[in-house]
Amino acid sequence: MVSRLQKIRQERVEKFKKLRQLGVDPYPPRAKRREVIGKARAKLGKVVSVAGRIIAWRAHGGAVFADLMDSSGKIQLFFSRSDVGEKNYEILTLLDIGDFLCAQGEVFKTKQGEITVRVVSFQVLAKSLRSLPNRWRGLRDIEIRSRKRYLDLLVNPKSQQVFIHRSQIIRSLRKILDEEGFLEVETPTLQPLYGGASARPFITRHHALDANLYLKISDELYLKRLIIGGLDKVYEIDHNFRNEGIDKSHNPEFTMMECYWAMADYKDMMGLTEKIFSQIAVEVLGTTKINYGGHQIDLKPPWPRITMFAAIKKYLGWEPKKISDGDLKKKLAERNLTLSGGFNRGLAVAALFEEVEPNLIQPVFITDFPKETTMLCKPREDNPELIERFEPYIAGFEVGNAYSELNNPFLQRQFFEEQVKAAAVGDEEAPPLDEDFLEAMEYGMPPTGGLGIGIDRMVMLLTGEENIRDVILFPTLRPEKK
Repeated sequence: MVSRLQKIRQERVEKFKKLRQLGVDPYPPRAKRREVIGKARAKLGKVVSVAGRIIAWRAHGGAVFADLMDSSGKIQLFFSRSDVGEKNYEILTLLDIGDFLCAQGEVFKTKQGEITVRVVSFQVLAKSLRSLPNRWRGLRDIEIRSRKRYLDLLVNPKSQQVFIHRSQIIRSLRKILDEEGFLEVETPTLQPLYGGASARPFITRHHALDANLYLKISDELYLKRLIIGGLDKVYEIDHNFRNEGIDKSHNPEFTMMECYWAMADYKDMMGLTEKIFSQIAVEVLGTTKINYGGHQIDLKPPWPRITMFAAIKKYLGWEPKKISDGDLKKKLAERNLTLSGGFNRGLAVAALFEEVEPNLIQPVFITDFPKETTMLCKPREDNPELIERFEPYIAGFEVGNAYSELNNPFLQRQFFEEQVKAAAVGDEEAPPLDEDFLEAMEYGMPPTGGLGIGIDRMVMLLTGEENIRDVILFPTLRPEKK
């Protein structure tokens, strides 16, 4: 049985064939456009040549009205038999909503105040063989919107605006970092070893080298090599890849900004983080105040600082310093939380801290993590069980990560070796020991502050979107069953 959509496609294919019979090329190599619609609308009384997609079509006896749209705006077209001629009027009967058209004529204003082109000639640019979703109802199926982003952008103006904002956000971020004296650089996506974070990598095979390579999980170790090489301020905006699950705030392929600043520490990176978020908000949205998840949030600096242990005591009512290992294990079991590689006190506290996160609505820096949470951060001088690390939280989720970077090669080797042991007992996210990086560190790495910001989550915040796949043009999805 032929479906309605199949029937529409068959009818349009027949129209395509009739256009060819009339000597019309439905897919010509170029358009005769002279101006975009947005500029043509300002040319009352002048002849224009505009091009775009037909989004509305109304036939009235010997006249046809159509709405034509490009990325700059929309304009009405008016066709009459006397203006375009009998043969061209026959061609009009073979056009549909969704077709691309170029039209020439004088711009005038109707009695209803509608700016319109009185068409005297036109050119078919592309015949649409499938009907578009209804623009008034929009495309509401989240699955289709993500799989067929082109349809989502066509009929959902809000989606278009999200991705316009995304581009503006990244452009503004680059501007801030450039003005702060950071140098934009590139690091390899295919790496012989993965590192810089705890994550399961994607693995591929290079046949010519007869070697496994890994899609990068972080830019960190390569950017630190550049600090060692004498580039005092570097940054990269790039995709990272982590072989992990998919949820509202995670996608296996995501965009990160990482920057490193020689002679700085994590307190300096706090100031940079505040500047980045507040200044981008002002430049893109015109204000530091945003609405997200029913909350009004103000990104204006300064943001409060609170230690991880203090936040747990404040919101969960127990003190990490005083609780026993047995009670920590019990709390993990009650929440069905398991730690890769076996029980570890610092990692247990960090895992239980996740219960605090929904309370962190206004911007806040969570500081002083247990040392076990990362192998790349400098320990605190007054308490080596803690590290000089912070994560900024906004609207209940983490939007970045920053350290005073570890620059002691002896301690770095010790931490790497501990990760190797963790991998041996089942920690699938523990990275391998990177001898090349350790060798680079032995040439001397200055005190350095590092910062990573998740671009996708930043876009979510500034556009009000609550699912990461709504801010990624082509998110990773489960293969579709045909």
